[in-house]
Amino acid sequence: MSPGTGNQDAVQQGEAAVPGGRRPAGGPGKPPGPGSAGTQAAGYSRPALALILVAAFMVVLDFSIVNVALPSIQRELGLSAASVQWVVTAYAIAFGGLLILGGRAGDLYGRRRMFVAGMAVFTAASLAGGLARDPVLLIAARVVQGGGAAIVAPAALSLITTGFPAGPRRTRALGLYGATASVGFVAGQVLGGVLVEFLSWRSVFLVNVPVGLIALLLAPVLLRESRLPQAGRRLDARGAVLITVAISALVFAVSQAGVTGFSSAGTLIPLGLAAAAAAAFVAAEHRHADPLVRPALLRTRGLRSASTLMLLLGLWNGGELLVLSLYLQQVLHMSPLAAGLAIAPQGIIGLATGLLGARLAGRLGIRRVLVLTSIAATAGFAVLTQLPAGGGYSPLLTAVMLVGFGTAGTAFGSMVTASAGIADGDQGVVGGVINTSRQLGAAVGAALLPAIADAVGRAGHGLAAGDRVAMLAGGVAAGLAALVALSARGRRPAVPARSWRADARPRHATS
Repeated sequence: MSPGTGNQDAVQQGEAAVPGGRRPAGGPGKPPGPGSAGTQAAGYSRPALALILVAAFMVVLDFSIVNVALPSIQRELGLSAASVQWVVTAYAIAFGGLLILGGRAGDLYGRRRMFVAGMAVFTAASLAGGLARDPVLLIAARVVQGGGAAIVAPAALSLITTGFPAGPRRTRALGLYGATASVGFVAGQVLGGVLVEFLSWRSVFLVNVPVGLIALLLAPVLLRESRLPQAGRRLDARGAVLITVAISALVFAVSQAGVTGFSSAGTLIPLGLAAAAAAAFVAAEHRHADPLVRPALLRTRGLRSASTLMLLLGLWNGGELLVLSLYLQQVLHMSPLAAGLAIAPQGIIGLATGLLGARLAGRLGIRRVLVLTSIAATAGFAVLTQLPAGGGYSPLLTAVMLVGFGTAGTAFGSMVTASAGIADGDQGVVGGVINTSRQLGAAVGAALLPAIADAVGRAGHGLAAGDRVAMLAGGVAAGLAALVALSARGRRPAVPARSWRADARPRHATS
């Protein structure tokens, strides 16, 4: 189908509901800026897209690959069980807290430039973490690594959405991006097990270094610069500080909830700080002439639905992988490597879903894809609620494949929904919002589902019973995603591009 055939079909194919299927990069009356759909109608070459996808894969991989190495890190560096969790938590806080700021920085200062800067920071921090002999240095390296990842992730997504014109080619690219992110969570379990078992825990950090160096060499050659016109533009520093504090405090709170409990001061105080900072951010953005996030953008139904779906997806994905890995090792007594291999089909089917996502969307439409995939994830969790207390579980392969299909398909559909009809000037922020939603969900899931499993197990029902209830909670999240997809409208208007004069306001508000 060619762009501009009709708004309803355009949204279903992942196209912007604007004339000609192209979106303006500048404000009204301004010529398209660098990176506009008009100047990039040919899209990126396959090597360029592969570079973007590899970078996105790396930053997601580092969430789960380190989990397998935690026992080895704890033994070698002499950390307590509570302290070693900061190796994961430090990355999660920096990554989640800085994503929206990283996305807007890409819009203002150049998406390729920020992609390269983020990769440089991420690679240097990976090297420092792999060579660290002191726990404080390791945790500090993880904070910096998370900050680099928060620059790379939204830049990578917005390079795709501004580098390909709205239509089937962008939809296919987003399908690959969604699959890459989903596979990254699963691949970390397998790759981490291999590296720790045959090399050392340091290799889970050092493996990023050669890949990062190659990316730094290729990015200036393969990628085009893409950014907004600079006239009258400046970064909303106050909004950046407030949203970073709000999200970082929220990620910290949910991470601590799994350790100290949901009613502890260590959880409630940062939750209060997050709420206060978020309220101040909303008030500040409504008064700012050039806000970090335009209020009209947040009122867009497609972005709201996509963000909710990504939050729920992160919750079930982050919690399921952790609980299932522990179940396979603690209940079925598998090695970390064997447990990772048992979960690997979830990533394989997720990759296949991304490869076929555009074709599936062409036949069914994005809304039906979202309904189908979230229902598939719900069915997979229903199978996982029957985990046995010993022996083997023959339906495990079916279950993880259903969850993998549901996770990758929901990620793909959400990104198409979020980016369709959004002006190029806001694509970096959209990338930040979508990635932030998923990371917040993953943080909640990683804290909530193991806490449920542990609480049921401590009540005397056994480890397997706790894991079954945790999987039920994951199924509830997937079921809620199906309801969100069902309630989403099949048609939505585009967010108008604003005039970027310092005193300009959006001409229309979308709902």
